[in-house]
This record gives sequence, structure tokens and C-alpha cells, in this order.
Amino acid sequence: MLTGKNLVNGEWVSGETTFQSQPAEGPSSVFSEASVSDVDRACEAAEKAFEVFGSTSDEQRAALLHKIADEIEARGAELTEVGSRETALPAARLEGERGRTAGQLRLFAETILKGDYLDKRHDEALPDRAPLPRPELFLIQRPIGPVAVFGASNFPLAFSTAGGDTASALAAGCPVVVKGHPAHPGTGEIVAQAIDAAVKACGMPAGTFGFLQGTTHELGQQLVQHPLVKAVGFTGSLRGGRALFDLCAARSEPIPFFGELGSVNPVFLLPSAMEQRAEAIGEGWAGSLTMGVGQFCTNPGIVVVREGEEVDRFADAAVKALQGVGAQTMLTGGIAAACRSGQDRLAKTEGVETLLKTQSESQAATPSVYRTNAGVFLANHALQEEVFGPVGLIVTVADDDEMRTVAACFDGQLTATLHLEANDNALAKTLLPILERRAGRVLANGFPTGVEVAETMVHGGPYPASTNFGATSVGTMAIRRWLRPVCYQNLPAELLH
Repeated sequence: MLTGKNLVNGEWVSGETTFQSQPAEGPSSVFSEASVSDVDRACEAAEKAFEVFGSTSDEQRAALLHKIADEIEARGAELTEVGSRETALPAARLEGERGRTAGQLRLFAETILKGDYLDKRHDEALPDRAPLPRPELFLIQRPIGPVAVFGASNFPLAFSTAGGDTASALAAGCPVVVKGHPAHPGTGEIVAQAIDAAVKACGMPAGTFGFLQGTTHELGQQLVQHPLVKAVGFTGSLRGGRALFDLCAARSEPIPFFGELGSVNPVFLLPSAMEQRAEAIGEGWAGSLTMGVGQFCTNPGIVVVREGEEVDRFADAAVKALQGVGAQTMLTGGIAAACRSGQDRLAKTEGVETLLKTQSESQAATPSVYRTNAGVFLANHALQEEVFGPVGLIVTVADDDEMRTVAACFDGQLTATLHLEANDNALAKTLLPILERRAGRVLANGFPTGVEVAETMVHGGPYPASTNFGATSVGTMAIRRWLRPVCYQNLPAELLH
């Protein structure tokens, strides 16, 4: 049952002020706004918990992660009911996301039990080495301390309260304080209840996990500026993430900010692939573009393709497929309004042709497609800006050189895609060095929506896709964000972790 309270030091507490949820359908609920004192107490409890939790065994933390997954699954029906009401996401999507959330918790548990994530290294002592002896050296990764995590609007489970940031930080041995996203406060609280139950069942310190709700920017600012917070995980807008990133950097003790901020995920259609399957690629792009109402960070918003009759085949197939997609409810009214604003901006840009644009109102969105050429695109950097929703832009190029020029103009991306056949390999080889400098994941003959939770996944990229190009928020390497290397010299073996 929802309480509308915040979790601070293992207790559910009310606040002096409240806010009402704004569900996509059904009645709203009342939630307590976390105060400055709530932030202080949650961070102080996390620091105190770190004294114990930071030294727990891999086995103990793995048990905690498994228990959290169990507790989330036990609340499955309630999560689907409340999540559907708050976000308008269909039950099947929420059930799949719940499975992904539980699955990544268990994957992190398996990963830490293997021990490889610690990257242990040992140099034996060489007392007789000339001209100087060498001491015995051990290197091991150690948790950094309390971590603040911001829930995402578009993934109420997999990237929010118990999402990859929280799961990987707990796996590393770092207590977590989560700022829940106001778009789905009830869903966030139910998951927080699951984590709280697991923490208590496993005998972990009360401050191992805290959960704070609120609608103000000040709450997030207070959290990232708290001197006991040692790192931040964030998934959200470029504007909001950059503001928090700057606050982290401006602290008297700057801390790392691992933010995923935005991406247009360009798709490059090479000539032979277009000759053989332009229509099929167009239909596939339409499906990826509208998946989840285009509210995925890996939405393939821009297509780059050589001029010719194949472009018309591709565009006609995509538009035909998109015309069959009706208005769909977006996560919030604000997101829907921003999507319409982006559509209007593209439609009014000189040199951009509207291929498909239909009307939508309130919290709904309909797909739109636009077309321009490389000259216009290269001259107007605003055309690179992400429109969060089912919006696509086709950019035509005159030749291979111009395709490479367009590829080189992109800012950092989460993904870049090549559609190619064997005869396209020569061109692809010249594009690949450009794209791998701009994207964390490069894929062929597919679409980037859908991020596999696996050992090898990289979900990050150069700025502005993320604020740290060497990190990933998905996959087992995500744990390394919350660790730092420590070298132990001549330390007795019984003192080493």
C-alpha cells in the first residue's frame, strides 16, 4: 500500500509539504516533499551505513541483490497497476521492464561473486632486486561511498528506483540515496518498499538505501551538493543533467557525475543495402522510431542516406507504416508539449521538408518525418538536437565523401547504426573510425532501440550522450563507476580485503 512518505534511515517519514501525482489516468495521490533535513539525515545515514556495508562480502551483497529482485517480483501486480495508471505504459511493457529490472539485479549478483570486477593485481616483493628492492604490491578496487541516484522518467523500473545505477552501486558496496522521479512517484515508492524490505531481511544497516520524493529542482541540487555524497548517477534531459553536472564540478570536493543526457542515434544507410531492401529498412525504422512513443534514449532520430530513387522507396515505406500509428499517450504532459515544440521547430526550419505531420493534443503524440539535405543539416546544428518522441529526420548526401562529412559532424551519441551488404564493406570501413569516436555502441543491420543487459554492453558515449565516455549505465561494467583503485604496499595478508 502506498504511504506517500520518504524513506530515511530505514524509517518512512512524512514531510511538512506535499505534492499530488499527475497520473495519465485515474485518481491522483498525495506524496510528501522531502525537506533539507530529510536530505541531511538520509546522507548521514548512508555514510554511517558505509562503515559496515562497504566492507560486506560479495556473498552478502549478492544475497541482498537477489532478495531485492524477489521483493520486486512479489509486488508485480501492484507495480503494473500503479505504473500503468501513472505512465500510460501498457501492462506488457511494465511486466517486461520488471523482468529486466529483476534480471539485472541478479546479473550483478552473479558478477560480483565471480570477483573479476575488482581487477585484483599482485606484484611480488623482490628484496634482492638491484639497484633497488621492490616492495610487495596489491591492487584492488574499493567502493567510493554514498551514491545519489536520480530516477528516469521514461523507464519507471529499469532506470529508476532499483534500476541499473542503484543495482550496480549496491553491488559495489555503496549505499544509495534515490531521488524518485515525480512522473511516477507511486511506482517509485513501491520499489523502494521492496528494497527496504530486502535491506531489513538481509540485516544490512538502515542507511544502506534511502528514498526521497519531490518536485523541485532544489531537492536535486541539495542532494548532489551534500558533502557526504561521493558520486551521482543520472538519466534525463541534457539541460537538467548539465546543471547537476556543473554543481558536482563546482563543489569544494568535486565528485563524478555519471549522466546519460541525450542522443539522436544516427542511422547510416549504405548503397547496396538500399538497393536490396530500402522498403524493409523503412518499415523497420518506423517501428523503432515509434516504439514506446519514441521515448527511448536510443530512438533512431536521424537517418543519413545517399541521394537517389532508393531514398523515395525508403521514405514512402516509412511514411506508410507511420500513417497507421495513431496518437499514443506520452509519459507526461510536459514531455508531450516538448515533442510538439520540436516537431514545429523542424517543420518551420528553412530547407526542411515535412513528409508526415499529424495533429495531436494534450498528453498524446503522433509520429512525424522530415527530410533535408546535407548542406542544410551541416549549416544548422539545431537539427542535431534530440526531439524526445516519435520524430525522424532523413538527411540526404550527394556521395560517400559527404556521408563521411555528415558522420563527422555529429556530437557524442549512445549509438550509431550501419545498414549494409557485402558490397558496402569498403565504405563502412571508412565510416567506422568516425562513428566509433562518436558512439558507445555501433551496430549493423538492426535498430538501436533495445539495450541488452550483458557483460559486453556499453550504454554511454562521448558528451552529450553521457558525461563520462569511459562508463556505461547498462551491463556489468556499470559497477566500475562506483569503485576506485587502492594499492596496498607490504600490507599483511590478513588485512587485505
